[in-house]
Amino acid sequence: MKSSPYTIISLASAVFAGLLIATSAWAQTSPKMKMTTPMPESITTPAQIESRLGTLDFPQGYPTDSTAEKLYEHLNFMHGVEAFLYALPGASVHAAGRGIKSQGGDNHTVLIFEQLMDSKSLFLTANTESIYNAMWLDLKDGPLVIESPPDILGIVNDHWFRYVGDIGNAGPDKGKGGKFLLLPPGYEGEVPKGYFVMRSPTYQNLYFWRGFIKDGSTATAVENTRKFAKVYRLADAKNPPPMKFIDVSGKFFNTIGGNDFSFFEDINEIVQAEPNKAYSPEILGMLAAIGIEKGKSFNPDEKLKKTLAEAVAVGNATARTIAFKPRMKDAYLHPGSSWFFTFVGGSYQFLSQPGVRNLEARVLFHYNYTGITPAMAFEMVGIGSQYVMATADAKGRPLEGAKTYKIRLPPNIPAKDFWSFVAYDNQSRSMLQTDQQFPSIGSKDKDIAINADGSVDVWFGPTAPKGHENNWVQTVPGRGWSVLLRLYGPEKSWFDKTWKPGEFELQQ
Repeated sequence: MKSSPYTIISLASAVFAGLLIATSAWAQTSPKMKMTTPMPESITTPAQIESRLGTLDFPQGYPTDSTAEKLYEHLNFMHGVEAFLYALPGASVHAAGRGIKSQGGDNHTVLIFEQLMDSKSLFLTANTESIYNAMWLDLKDGPLVIESPPDILGIVNDHWFRYVGDIGNAGPDKGKGGKFLLLPPGYEGEVPKGYFVMRSPTYQNLYFWRGFIKDGSTATAVENTRKFAKVYRLADAKNPPPMKFIDVSGKFFNTIGGNDFSFFEDINEIVQAEPNKAYSPEILGMLAAIGIEKGKSFNPDEKLKKTLAEAVAVGNATARTIAFKPRMKDAYLHPGSSWFFTFVGGSYQFLSQPGVRNLEARVLFHYNYTGITPAMAFEMVGIGSQYVMATADAKGRPLEGAKTYKIRLPPNIPAKDFWSFVAYDNQSRSMLQTDQQFPSIGSKDKDIAINADGSVDVWFGPTAPKGHENNWVQTVPGRGWSVLLRLYGPEKSWFDKTWKPGEFELQQ
């Protein structure tokens, strides 16, 4: 059948109209209507967005199916990375609790390192000069009474790794020992007199304390723990059950959390165990978005599980970079130094100013360290402790296990109680495992050589420099390491920076 001119024109018009509609859909153009006003470009979304995710398509402002799928997968990834960075404190303390419980630590059982902690036990940056004692406390059955030994530095931290209270030298008992009452979330019962009261927002809490070497011996601190340390329910105050003490010196067990998918499984356990009111609604909302929500099972499908596994890898890489190579200028002891603070900004809450949290400072601390207390962050002359870490030498090069380094501490080291260096494995963030039982050196070492002017030279390397064996800490070829300088009972010259440590000088 022969088409009329009118038919051809009509078909052409229809095709043209279709093309116009399609073009309009992608170019986001439309005819001017009576109510049309100028449209600010700043409030519009282009039909196509070029991004690190590739091309994102929004014809007429609406996402295509492929764009929506791509962005939601990316959102899951971002939530996963953020969850690692923001929930890291909780995962860390949860792993510590799991490790403590694996050795029998509970409401009535104290783990004690009677012969000091060595490198076989995996703990984030512990020291070799204090007598560690640890318990994992559960408040589900009501308030707990804590009776503390004298002359200790003790801390209670909640299940999200926040400060609850100090016990001992930096606490209200002033190191004399005393009775503390730890109250569970939402407790509204009677609070009897005669206790130092602490309220925890979570049911499960980490309680650990450090005793001190006296005259080269751990005996006094151990005896004080066994004699005076007690924990029992307030309901049992008239007839407390006997305490148990387990010496875990030299035992292998792990208290460090995973950097794989198990991270999310640990976080889920915390969410299920603790009240929602115990943590930030925003962070709990972020966790809920990836399937971690109180009262619900955490069973991601294979696609989400793969995304979250990648998110953990990126989150861990980010946290490791923040913790080992900080970009915060105020993290460093002074310009040009490789030493950086464990608490950046001097706030145990990681506040850069009132109401503003320094998120990188929080990550830096919780990736490497254990125990939150103002006594580690505030200027408390002669009380508590101060710490700085080095991961690089004087020229900013990472510390290597196959090389030898020398560092000098100037005279009048500002530590009333003691100072020490402890070397840590970059991978485990626990003590470096070498042929030495204790990868450390400090003022408690009887054989350490002190220079005539009171300064101290210390060597780190795979073999001892001839003639300096007593001032040497062994390292391992092929393994990166870092070191903490500890000052217990820090003095004024530390805080006003009139004294500062030397840098690690490469010897070979």
